[in-house]
Amino acid sequence: MTAEPLVLGIETSCDETGVGIVRGRTLLANVIASSMDEHARYGGVVPEVAARAHLEAIEPTLQAALAEAGVTLDELDAIAVTSGPGLAGALMVGIGAAKGLALATGKPLYGVNHLVGHVGADLLRPPAAVGTAAGSTAGTPAVSDDRGELELPTIALLVSGGHTSLLLVRDLIDDVELLGETIDDAAGEAFDKVARLLGLQYPGGPQIDRAAATGDPRAIRFPRGLTAPKDRERHRFDFSFSGLKTAVARTVEAARDRGDEVPTADVAASFREAVADVLITKALDACAEHGVPRLLLGGGVVANARIRGLAEERCAAAGVALRIPPLSLCTDNGAMIASVGAQLVAAGRAPSPLDFAADSTLPVTEVQAV
Repeated sequence: MTAEPLVLGIETSCDETGVGIVRGRTLLANVIASSMDEHARYGGVVPEVAARAHLEAIEPTLQAALAEAGVTLDELDAIAVTSGPGLAGALMVGIGAAKGLALATGKPLYGVNHLVGHVGADLLRPPAAVGTAAGSTAGTPAVSDDRGELELPTIALLVSGGHTSLLLVRDLIDDVELLGETIDDAAGEAFDKVARLLGLQYPGGPQIDRAAATGDPRAIRFPRGLTAPKDRERHRFDFSFSGLKTAVARTVEAARDRGDEVPTADVAASFREAVADVLITKALDACAEHGVPRLLLGGGVVANARIRGLAEERCAAAGVALRIPPLSLCTDNGAMIASVGAQLVAAGRAPSPLDFAADSTLPVTEVQAV
């Protein structure tokens, strides 16, 4: 088997239809069609709307990726697709498309874990500056190649609308351990809910970021969930943002009850600081506990300026090497799935059986659907 297999990856776990193509660790195409605008009217992702949007977007997104990469389906060595975790209906669309392509072309198919895909994104390097493909709502800006190779083991902090997970990655395809995860709202979900409380638009992350720019992050001391000494034994590396969301709601209600104007900028800045503080504190605690001086950030919420900034500050102080893939590869995308698929192919792993199903709660320890 070639050491640099040509792999097409399909990602449909939530509200973005992603198709990416890689050759080994070289990124050739990364095309994303987002249905975010359709969900904005509801203030959050609606599973049925997401699934229908994937059905409409999958074929043109696939064609755009093939055109961007300059390859044909016949040239592929394999096809990879997200098998979970994610929204069941959305996953089914991608899996159905991938199985159809595999049967039609005779190419091997690999079901890939979505969360491991976020780590696999960091492996990718560009052949040169890669531009946005025509017809895509989000393409691949030039990807920096100055980060060096990903060293393992590494601690990985994955933060998105649906997941907040802390992983110990000893080997990308053989040894991924879940250290902790959210026990209620994911961080991205908390951003969306707090934005709604403040009268800001969906998605909440960018809106909170903009509002917080002129606020004081020390104006309100919001709670840091699961950081008290009593929580360390059972939930040392787990996350909880529901209490923080409730505290924001009470602050907003109290201001309105007094007839005062809600201090939106200060609330946004203080809320953002609380989220960033918890995320980075627990991630660096995991680095110290496991003796791993490396931290990888992934997931769409990594686009938040304060989370990145605080990670840079504290990692530098702790002597921990920080890695953040280009933002185009942090959000859900097909290239990250293709990246893990390419590693599975290069390692000589047998393809996934064609009867594997979507698994909305797939554990991170199951890198490949079998």
